[in-house]
Amino acid sequence: MATADLCPTHSQTARYSARVQARILDGEQLQTTTSLQDIRAALAAGQRIWVDLERKSADADTLLADVLKLHPLTIEDIWAERSRPKIDDFDAYLYVIVHGIGAANHDKLQTVEIDLVIGPNWLVTHDPAGLVSDDVGTELDHSSRVMAKGIAWLTHALLDRAVDRYMPVIDQLDAEIEQLENEVLDRAGTPRGRGVLARILAFKRRLQELRRMSIHQREILLRLSRGEIDEIPADALPFYRDVYDHFLRINDIAEGYRDLVTSALDAYLSVQSNRMNEIMKALTLMSTVMMPLTFIVGLYGMNFKHMPELDWLYGYPAVIGLMIVVVGGILVWFRHRGWIGGDKT
Repeated sequence: MATADLCPTHSQTARYSARVQARILDGEQLQTTTSLQDIRAALAAGQRIWVDLERKSADADTLLADVLKLHPLTIEDIWAERSRPKIDDFDAYLYVIVHGIGAANHDKLQTVEIDLVIGPNWLVTHDPAGLVSDDVGTELDHSSRVMAKGIAWLTHALLDRAVDRYMPVIDQLDAEIEQLENEVLDRAGTPRGRGVLARILAFKRRLQELRRMSIHQREILLRLSRGEIDEIPADALPFYRDVYDHFLRINDIAEGYRDLVTSALDAYLSVQSNRMNEIMKALTLMSTVMMPLTFIVGLYGMNFKHMPELDWLYGYPAVIGLMIVVVGGILVWFRHRGWIGGDKT
């Protein structure tokens, strides 16, 4: 068999230069090949083999349809982009779609579809971004222990790595929520508040997207951990339950974040309303102060000839003094009521 042993760095390089890459367990040695002929021979010999597909090609379609005899709908789903995880249990194999997270920017989650086709002693994966297959492949290149235990254990390693990729994103979301809460208090009701509101709504969309995906994925992981799948032996079930528990905890954290973001939105609207009330209060107080002054000015602005104060030497300063007394009295009353200068006692 013409194969080539690859070091970790070479393994990743080869992955992007070949459309099909297989790791074959030959005794205790792990061999890597991109030859369809070698893959056929390994399958015929009953050797354990992991085939990782990078992208659609004639060799990949031949392998899936003619060699592994996969159902046409399974092949179609492997190359298609599915927004939801799924699981199909066929007689000869188990087909699972899960989603990992590459990153979480300010607009949306970068979810990555990972296809796994689990056979008796073979595994086919389609992870075009190399989100989990690169890391697990590097570990296998150092030690073939996981693959030697069985295909179910290799599948567990891939699922476990996919779930672990959620935690950095969850930590990032936690930091963003804390920053949002601080910005709500500082910017709500100000010209800079529009950007905060847009971020809150974008955050809600991201969490809603995560929730829709995680609900289906949680059910899939639960099915894999129940022992109802023939491809997963009983001694591997505790490890699958551990993956399910980790994802369930991630799901619970995400649900808590939805409540926090909703609270942040409520706080934003409340702070904005309070600041608007303060503005209206200030305008109302100004109008109340100016109202009697407008009355006094209007009174002495009437064009009547016989007004006693018009010929009075001290009429003008007296009116000014009256205005000052009126304003002072109103402000003292406002302060007494606690409307300005402090809370009402």
